[in-house]
Amino acid sequence: MKQEVLSAMDAFIKRNEDSIFRHIARLVAINSIEEAPQENAPFGPGPKKALDEALAICSELGLGTHNCENKIGYAYIGGEDDRYLATITHVDVVPDGPGWEADPFVMRDREGYILGRGVIDDKGPSVICMYALKFLQEQGIALRYPIRALFGANEETGMKDVEHYLANYPAPLFCFSPDADFPLICGEKGIWHGRMTALADAENVLSISGGVAPNAVPGFCEATVRAKNLQSTDDVTAEPCGEDTWHLTARGISGHASMPRGTKNANGVMIAYLLENAIASEREKPFLEAALLVHQATDGSRIGIDAVSEGFTPLTVVSGMIGMENGRIWQSLDSRYVPSTSGKEILEKLQAKFSGSAEVICSRDAAPFYKSPECPEIRACMDAYCLVTGEKAEPFTIGGGTYARDFPNAVGFGPEYEGRKRPAFVGSMHGAEEGASKAELLESLKIYILSLLNLEEVDF
Repeated sequence: MKQEVLSAMDAFIKRNEDSIFRHIARLVAINSIEEAPQENAPFGPGPKKALDEALAICSELGLGTHNCENKIGYAYIGGEDDRYLATITHVDVVPDGPGWEADPFVMRDREGYILGRGVIDDKGPSVICMYALKFLQEQGIALRYPIRALFGANEETGMKDVEHYLANYPAPLFCFSPDADFPLICGEKGIWHGRMTALADAENVLSISGGVAPNAVPGFCEATVRAKNLQSTDDVTAEPCGEDTWHLTARGISGHASMPRGTKNANGVMIAYLLENAIASEREKPFLEAALLVHQATDGSRIGIDAVSEGFTPLTVVSGMIGMENGRIWQSLDSRYVPSTSGKEILEKLQAKFSGSAEVICSRDAAPFYKSPECPEIRACMDAYCLVTGEKAEPFTIGGGTYARDFPNAVGFGPEYEGRKRPAFVGSMHGAEEGASKAELLESLKIYILSLLNLEEVDF
């Protein structure tokens, strides 16, 4: 049976490969960054347009569709029974940011890779899930459990889409989220978001702005400052823009906040320049010196929140954004924490650490989760992965946050490969020149089809 399915999948992919990437391009073409809500567009017009387009593509593929009040939607096969399996991806994206070689909302094809905002996070995987359902439907395979492909519209900025879905629709028996890494993610660190704001007004820093999202390490930061005789460095360009006034541009290496290794935070580069060049006044220095500590060690050891737990990599903390509000500089904080600590403990430690220089608040705290790698649904997915790839792999835990943490029974499941070598022109998710391997996306389609077939055999 499995060999017959594998052969059928190869023929299906060959027949549909061109249309798969055309459909990804259709979604990438929509700028689906969250904006202010509008009528019938709770997360702004972009996410709504992308959700509508995703459901339109599903209808064209012959799948049933359902729009859940413009916050989330799904395609389905096998009817709409309350006991169902699901995949969940999202069609909203983080802001494009600087550093792109071409329009980020026009998908490009280069040397076996596609480039564009959302190709891997998460519009490409969304289309792959559509085609997994299309294959199962075309094959006429009898389903013990109906299957839904869920498409969220608010994953990047709050996950209010899933909150709405689970409050108004039955949760799946099990779902996996193709918004993660292979082989399979059985646990996720906690996610703590906060902000530290200076207690004193700025003086020589006239304006400062860096980063595009709290959960992305920024590659660009700019500031206007009052100073004399500044010099440019390898990472900071200083240009006069008035009498004793300078415009500063700091450059870094962007990436996802949960994986800071290999990045260079432009906000930290800017803060260090302000302090090293004596730009900061005595009133500004306490906050900037405190803020710089965050950038000096992404494991949190410089600010006293470092922690480790068995089965997880150590806690991380980065600042994704910096700005000025009501005359005071603020800096966002993103910590991915392990079960040995808590969001409450992180907040208390930061408030104590920065009591003389900054007000620290928490804006989000999502606890860690962990599922046994031996549970039947995880083995069903892993068996499919190992069969298709030929690997002997095991599940692992991550610092990123996927939809899996919000469902009662879910995991993160590809299609990324952490640490796999890419050409220099391929950027990471949340970074400039975001890219995805076409071959790996097509391989993930096989993995997802077989996983869903294996899951049909599990007793829930």
